[in-house]
Amino acid sequence: MDFGSGDTEPSKPRVGDVAGRFPPAAPVNQVTFSRHELDRILNLYGRMVAIGEWRDYAIDFMKDRAVFSIFRRTSEVPIYRIEKDPKLARKQGVYSVISATGLIVRRGPELDRVLRAIDKPLRIVAI
Repeated sequence: MDFGSGDTEPSKPRVGDVAGRFPPAAPVNQVTFSRHELDRILNLYGRMVAIGEWRDYAIDFMKDRAVFSIFRRTSEVPIYRIEKDPKLARKQGVYSVISATGLIVRRGPELDRVLRAIDKPLRIVAI
């Protein structure tokens, strides 16, 4: 089967690939969000998208911190950044929510408490 100029069948290993070997999830010297942290952040994100407040996000994993950026529009600067910085664990707390202007909205050791600063309560709609 021909897949065009120089393309090979996707199911066959490429030159240099080792069959059955997966790439490492993240380098050892990189800060990441855990599964529980991402679930909590994405739960909040999904609710805010549903009410039309937020539209896009980006996740960056760096050597010293992990950042979840929230955008109102794709082409704008993030309206909020949720940062995880393990160096601040004994000082102000690992997690922080930072606004578009750089103001630290809330900082602390527990993600749920920090996210309450940007979490809008559900409203009851009477018909």
